[in-house]
Amino acid sequence: MNLPFFIAKRMRFNPSNKGTVSVQIIKIAKVAVALGMSMILIAVATGKGLQQEIQEKTVAFNGHLVVAPFENSESQLSILPLREDSKLIEILKNEAGVTHVHGIALKGGLLKSSEQFEGIIFKGVTEDYPWGKLQSFLVEGTFPDLTGDPSNEIFLSKTIARRLSVEPGDELTAYFQSSNNQQLPNQRKFKIVGLFLSGFPDFDDNFVLGDLRHIQRMNKWKEDEIGAYEIFTTDLKTAISSGPSIYRKIPSDLDVIEITRQYASIFQWISLFDFNILIIIIVMIIVGVINMSTALLVLILERSNMIGLFKSIGADNRLIQKIFLYNGVSIMGQGLLWGNFIGIGFYFIQKYWGLIRLDPETYYVSVAPVSLDFIDVLSLNIGFLLVSSLLLWIPSMIISGISPARVLRFR
Repeated sequence: MNLPFFIAKRMRFNPSNKGTVSVQIIKIAKVAVALGMSMILIAVATGKGLQQEIQEKTVAFNGHLVVAPFENSESQLSILPLREDSKLIEILKNEAGVTHVHGIALKGGLLKSSEQFEGIIFKGVTEDYPWGKLQSFLVEGTFPDLTGDPSNEIFLSKTIARRLSVEPGDELTAYFQSSNNQQLPNQRKFKIVGLFLSGFPDFDDNFVLGDLRHIQRMNKWKEDEIGAYEIFTTDLKTAISSGPSIYRKIPSDLDVIEITRQYASIFQWISLFDFNILIIIIVMIIVGVINMSTALLVLILERSNMIGLFKSIGADNRLIQKIFLYNGVSIMGQGLLWGNFIGIGFYFIQKYWGLIRLDPETYYVSVAPVSLDFIDVLSLNIGFLLVSSLLLWIPSMIISGISPARVLRFR
């Protein structure tokens, strides 16, 4: 039998303890631990959720990697063409973790409705473009059909459509700069077939998706010339590890741009969430440990006569410390149980009802996203319990200073 555990259990369930000061202190400690654990889970769930949501939106519109001529890599527009090469495509598709490769080209232009003008970036894509990745952003209409002859169908954001006072089925006139600056602008007629809304101003305010062949004709490129290759991989970590590998295999005049480099400011911003979450975890653990230490000290001082009695019959300090540490861990475990209930409850409420709203211009999402899995919950609970239990050894050291002769004299 584990003697310290047995004595600790008898102490907790002793009816005579209900009127003691330590009972109220222990309740406060349980509340502090519960609030601390719930705040940690909420911080992790919202932080991870926001990171993943922003990453997914950025990747959906741009791919994980872009392979382009160096002249194009630092520009938002496609300046020089890249000849489609079956060998290069094979290299890209055979790279570990790559799921899709397609050609694109970007060109600045101006959209005109009957009453309004709007500057845009026309993103030309091929018929094998993975429209399914934008399915969650589709709010009205459908995706362009790019098979057959060059298509005049376009896919633009609801933000641009609202500014131009247009909707799916309407036609727009687009103007693009000629390859020869002395000539009149290139003019195209487009039909809106679908609207998207990502909540991401960089995309919603600028991008229009349509047929790549229009850019080829306006730029006087050949049919096998594009602006760049967009590459999708299984996840962001794979893309970061695959980037250098692809760069070593492709021609020296081509560059590989990771999405984290293309939108460096966004990814630097969301990386700060990890630091903020770490600070919250540290602060909540400190608050929990302080409250638990206070409860443990009160419990030890209340039980000083019991400690003196145990010492007088031969119990050493380590055995007595274990008794109070078992009680401390039990109190903490009850607080963690309630903390998990609150934190996980918040996760499911926010996931399915979306009660917390955000400003999309600041956070790129209108509803606070959440992400939490079993490993997160388990590791956070184990970490909280281990760190707190180790730190509880410090207040338990007071037991070694309790003299049996001194405390039993006043019994």
